[in-house]
Amino acid sequence: MPAYHGHMDTFAILAEPTRRSIVGLVARRGTLTATEIGGRFPSSLPAISQHLKVLRDAEILTVEQRGRERLYSLNIGAIDRIDRWVKETKELWDARLDRLDKLLATAERQSKSLKKSHTSKRSKLKNH
Repeated sequence: MPAYHGHMDTFAILAEPTRRSIVGLVARRGTLTATEIGGRFPSSLPAISQHLKVLRDAEILTVEQRGRERLYSLNIGAIDRIDRWVKETKELWDARLDRLDKLLATAERQSKSLKKSHTSKRSKLKNH
């Protein structure tokens, strides 16, 4: 059972720059060993190992044991879940902004109508 659940945990995990860089590296290069990943960063191998554990526990990376090596790959399902959440959130905000646009357009039309009415009444008063 993963130690992390939900989108916000995933975002919190990926907020850490080294973890985000590790995910980007694995996404670009494909399956890599811990040593190959660690060789790309100035951090110590134990520090990278800890980042890999967090990414594995969060199911962002998968690991396959091959002999003495651990091979890390991107879990496309995790990326798809993030993508779905982003799309759903964007759709919600797009709908809210569309409603706001309609409300503002209605308010503007009403304001113009009131100005016309006010101007017309002033004009009639001047003529009398």
